Amino acid sequence: MSEALDFPLPAWYTEEDINIFRDATFGFYERECAPHSEKWRKAGIVDREAWNKAGDMGLLCASMPEEYGGAGGDYRHEMIIMEELHRAGVDGFGISLHNAIVAPYILHYGTEEQKRKWLPKLASGEMVGAIAMTEPGAGSDLQGIRTTAKKSGNGYVLNGSKTFITNGGTANLVIVVAKTEDGGARGVSLMVVETDGAEGFKRGRNLDKIGNHAQDTSELFFDDVDLPADALLGTEEGQGFFQLMDQLPQERLNIAVQGVAAMEHALRVTIEYAKERTAFKKPLMAFQNTQFKLAECKTLTTVAKTFTYHCAERLLKGELDATTASMAKYWVTDVEGKVMDECLQLFGGYGYMEEYPIARMFTDARVQRIYGGTNEIMKLLIARSL
Repeated sequence: MSEALDFPLPAWYTEEDINIFRDATFGFYERECAPHSEKWRKAGIVDREAWNKAGDMGLLCASMPEEYGGAGGDYRHEMIIMEELHRAGVDGFGISLHNAIVAPYILHYGTEEQKRKWLPKLASGEMVGAIAMTEPGAGSDLQGIRTTAKKSGNGYVLNGSKTFITNGGTANLVIVVAKTEDGGARGVSLMVVETDGAEGFKRGRNLDKIGNHAQDTSELFFDDVDLPADALLGTEEGQGFFQLMDQLPQERLNIAVQGVAAMEHALRVTIEYAKERTAFKKPLMAFQNTQFKLAECKTLTTVAKTFTYHCAERLLKGELDATTASMAKYWVTDVEGKVMDECLQLFGGYGYMEEYPIARMFTDARVQRIYGGTNEIMKLLIARSL
């Protein structure tokens, strides 16, 4: 992991069971995912079998309580799952969204029946989770959504469309942000949709992105989809916006964690390349410019990791606030873009070739400044705290 960059891990992240989990997670990715990465990128989707194997390995819902089928871990385990994915050079596997975004909504806001109904299936891999917020006409402004879930008998009828949905081509359990009544934030609810056999549900095309090519990012369409009463997450309508706001600190920290892991991996492959590649009969690493650029990148990565781990420690203590999480998401992803650019530059023309991992890391990193709330929105949220 970070040992290659001589970055000491904090004590709370080096307990024996944590280290064992880290090694096992990396081994799983290296054995079950890395050999298939190229195939997944060409297909635009991760094999469904990989989800089942991850469930068998205990990597799905690692931080969910054992009574609901989870592994009984905490956020440290989710960090490892995100970090080791990058260290193994695997892209496009939407496991962090499934684990650290979808499952927590059900755990924190679901009824006891909903937890027992859905969490074990998410933990086993029987179900793959997604969350559908963004619409063609509403992104960061969630109050502008047009998808509706109207009361009908004992249940609801769902209508609307969503886009840019991670795991959208695979997921069969989708948390849909919808309006259950007119008005602002208090009219928004979260509806849990089991897509298998749902009449009126349709997946759109797998979107053609500039990066994250193995990630099945799709459009979803809901045309008079009948939902049972227990499709409403929790027991009270109109709580969706507040539920979303409560979970955003962890979601934004997830992005920072992934950003740091991506920077570390970019540094590893670039340092290795700079030591092997020669120019003017000398290794690239022998040139002062190379040394200085990598020194700058290592410093930025170290500072980003220090702040991100500080935020993670606060999250584990239940103390991470929305403003600090917004700082982490915005700053780390901005820095990630700079580090990727500098690393790619050191590869020269080869850095522009898809066959080199640095090229994929460069394009994959770009979306980090967009999803989870754009970095401009992050600055707006931070400014409100001043």
